[in-house]
Amino acid sequence: MILGSRGSELALWQARFIQAKLKEIGVSAELKIIKTQGDKIQDLSFDKLEGKGFFTKEIEEALLSGEIDLAVHSHKDLPTESPKGLLIAAVSYREDPSELILINKDAVDEHKKYSLKTNAKVGTSSARRKSQLLAFREDITLHDLRGNVPTRIQKLKDKQYDAIMLATAGVERLGIDLSGFHQEKLAPTEFIPAPAQGVLALQIRENDKKLGLLLQKLNQAEVAETIAIERKILNLFDGGCQLPLGAYCEKYEDAEGEYIYKVWASKADNWDKFPRQLYVESKKAEGLAEKVVKKLNEVNPTSVFITRDLRKYDYFQKALTKNGFTVQGRSLIEIKQIPIRKLPVTDWVFFSSKNAVKHFFQQKPVLGKVKFGAVGKSTSEEIRKFGQRAEFIGYSTDTRLTARQFAAVVGSKTVLFPQAKDSMKSIQNQFTKPGQALDLIVYETKKNSVADLPVSEILVFTSPSNIEAYVEKFKITPQQKTVAMGDATANALRKLGIKVAAMPPSFDDLGLVQAVMSV
Repeated sequence: MILGSRGSELALWQARFIQAKLKEIGVSAELKIIKTQGDKIQDLSFDKLEGKGFFTKEIEEALLSGEIDLAVHSHKDLPTESPKGLLIAAVSYREDPSELILINKDAVDEHKKYSLKTNAKVGTSSARRKSQLLAFREDITLHDLRGNVPTRIQKLKDKQYDAIMLATAGVERLGIDLSGFHQEKLAPTEFIPAPAQGVLALQIRENDKKLGLLLQKLNQAEVAETIAIERKILNLFDGGCQLPLGAYCEKYEDAEGEYIYKVWASKADNWDKFPRQLYVESKKAEGLAEKVVKKLNEVNPTSVFITRDLRKYDYFQKALTKNGFTVQGRSLIEIKQIPIRKLPVTDWVFFSSKNAVKHFFQQKPVLGKVKFGAVGKSTSEEIRKFGQRAEFIGYSTDTRLTARQFAAVVGSKTVLFPQAKDSMKSIQNQFTKPGQALDLIVYETKKNSVADLPVSEILVFTSPSNIEAYVEKFKITPQQKTVAMGDATANALRKLGIKVAAMPPSFDDLGLVQAVMSV
């Protein structure tokens, strides 16, 4: 059997990986290198190349002509519809689908988003990456970057750029030494990857039934299921790799053992336009892609009120305003710091909110050798402001799942929980061993005096205390839609008989934006 592939180092790694897997099931395959349009044209960015399938067309033609029997592709490079006579018979495991920013060390500023210095020169030719990068860092300048992975990295070493963006999967597979650079790995739920990023596609002729059956031994069915949703979204937009679209799907088991499909998506009209960012979940895969596309196409800019004071450089306000929303915010509670009288000695300190971080570290506690945990990314970023780093970060808004994951990491060690007076204690309740979880009250909340508030179509509640303060003076009408930040906040609304329209997938500004746009 002849296996066709591009000739880049990464493509050959992928082809040899599949060659080895075939050998494990008793199939011998010979490699044949085929040059594609994308390999031949290196001086143009993808959005200037015509058509689709820049890295696949010539390989597919060789497959149709019988020159090769099996093609191995990076799945994200394939058009969403196979040419007549071809099909995807199997897909590989999914390598880390996240994006990676590599930064020359003289261009690092860890106080800035993604640790990029102000006005950094960043290399990428992807319209999807460009649109999302500019959304988070509008000060940077973008420059096209082409070539295989080692070539791109060499251009960074040669100081042609301050930083470059790559798919983590390619770097991981090639095992490249990146010790000379500062690395920022971007979670796929924050910086949305290309559909099927990190997955290999095994393409054959439709009439090759015997090979198709054999390849089922290599097929990763659950990967195929989730990337089918991602690629359906791309297909419905009739897009190729030059479309500023990111889509990422996870199949997730909740605390009750039920499966939920979660989709994060980002779509811009052009690479230099602000993207629409949303999150959708469903208990079934059928129709989910269509739902995501409909919401992306029908984002309805309206008025939003959030129960917190708006801050300078607030991404929540910026992202929604850029998409036509009007945004107002005001905290309905005030926070009072409670002095730390005695600091117990523990192995870990876990924070379930940014307020807990702030009111703990502001008191300059004398700490021994401890590790820090955070309920989510925004809380971990608050920890960094005080010169520390979280060694555990929760990536789910299901606090029970985060609690189980954290407990597994901690084992028998002790944990200190700086918290608010009357805290729900969602995380520490997971720890049943006496004396393992220690509470430390560092702040309390009190209601603000509020005379009037703007009438808004979407209400974003950030805590149960803010709900309590709101409903004391104002009525939530059936026409208003509510977004609840976290389970405790959602439950507080439900106890009042109020339907929760959406919950953010993460405890940060982006998660709130994704929730509002999905309403």
